[in-house]
Amino acid sequence: MQRKALISVIGGATATVALAGVGTHLLAGTESTTSLDRFTAVTVDGHKALAADIVAGRAQSKFHPLPWVGTKVSRVSCPTGLKAVAGASITCTGHTGKGKDIDIPVTVVTATGTSVTWKFER
Repeated sequence: MQRKALISVIGGATATVALAGVGTHLLAGTESTTSLDRFTAVTVDGHKALAADIVAGRAQSKFHPLPWVGTKVSRVSCPTGLKAVAGASITCTGHTGKGKDIDIPVTVVTATGTSVTWKFER
């Protein structure tokens, strides 16, 4: 009887750890797909682009999604919109709670006429 209880406790703990790992992986992703519409799209050098404030806001919200993932940043800003061209990149800037500025490189993974998939480095 004690053996079954021990196995149940170990199994429950293992399942909890696995679920936490999957949750962390899903919430800690640095890739995002954003539609290009009248609210999010701008033009940069003649190319359709994702507006700088959209990139900055999404990067800031995903940079530190959980207490154990990433560094907390605030006031993220990007110098320009992110061109909807695969391989295009910009470097955004964020501020840590310790008063330091950090660079946040952002790169387009894929782009279509209606959306752009991009990622940032943490």
